[in-house]
Amino acid sequence: MPELWTPGMSGPLEEFVNRVVRRIEDFRTEHGLERAGVSVELADGALHRLASISSEPGFGFITLCPHCEADEPEELIVPLGAIREIRIAAVEDEQRLGFAMPADG
Repeated sequence: MPELWTPGMSGPLEEFVNRVVRRIEDFRTEHGLERAGVSVELADGALHRLASISSEPGFGFITLCPHCEADEPEELIVPLGAIREIRIAAVEDEQRLGFAMPADG
């Protein structure tokens, strides 16, 4: 059985996350949007609408921070290879959820 190729494992995770965040910002700017909605589908089919993403803790893992109820905060630490798709889209007016750009970016 051939070895499974996992995208991004040959480069630093921080650079991967920075490029994803840059792509989100470019999409937002190109389409004149105040906010962009970002969702991630994992290999198990789970779909998460993201508030933010982080390259921590590293070592092949990243942290996804999905939108959640205020009293039930949640973070998902997942191996990069578990990500099947990252989708960037316009946020509908009635939907208040959006992706928060990093403070230093």
